[in-house]
Amino acid sequence: MDESKEEYKPHAGDAEDKNPRASDKTVSSIASLSQLLPSNTVFAFQTLAPSFTNSGVCHTSNKYHTISLVIISATTCFFCSFTDTFKDKKTGRLYFGIATFEGLHIFNKTPSENIEIDRFTKENLKLRGIDFVHDIFSFVVFLAFALTDANVVRCFSPNRGQNMKALNLNLPLGFSALASLIFFIFPTTRNGIGYGDTS
Repeated sequence: MDESKEEYKPHAGDAEDKNPRASDKTVSSIASLSQLLPSNTVFAFQTLAPSFTNSGVCHTSNKYHTISLVIISATTCFFCSFTDTFKDKKTGRLYFGIATFEGLHIFNKTPSENIEIDRFTKENLKLRGIDFVHDIFSFVVFLAFALTDANVVRCFSPNRGQNMKALNLNLPLGFSALASLIFFIFPTTRNGIGYGDTS
């Protein structure tokens, strides 16, 4: 038999690849930051802000519209931090809901559907203290981006000085870095609405 076609024999180190390594956990934690940080809410806000603020040249109506946009976006950011998804093992269907202290309150379930959730999964879907920590940091990061947006600042504070400009530039970055560190140290398995099934 030709030696070039010799059958592959696994090395001893190949078995270790099946076990999760520290580097795998690190990459996984960093990748989950996009879910934990309010990136979608910030993107939506920054898309709408130029129109609502009239590109920073605000009239009274623009100010009310901008305040409403900030409140609605902040509420959405706050609410989404407590949402989660659950995949039924029997049907493979993905369910969405909001975490409560009793478990996951599912939105897209019909009354006739009977979903069986094992005890371990049910415990993981319950609202926990870490959810409030993530929610607070996510909420603060969004406010930092929203209130320092160039159009919003020009609308409400057109005559800002150099110190305020420096604060507006660095505040979102500082809060994002702090929140990323907290999310990295205290990870969560929560998979909010809008991120699909990553199980």
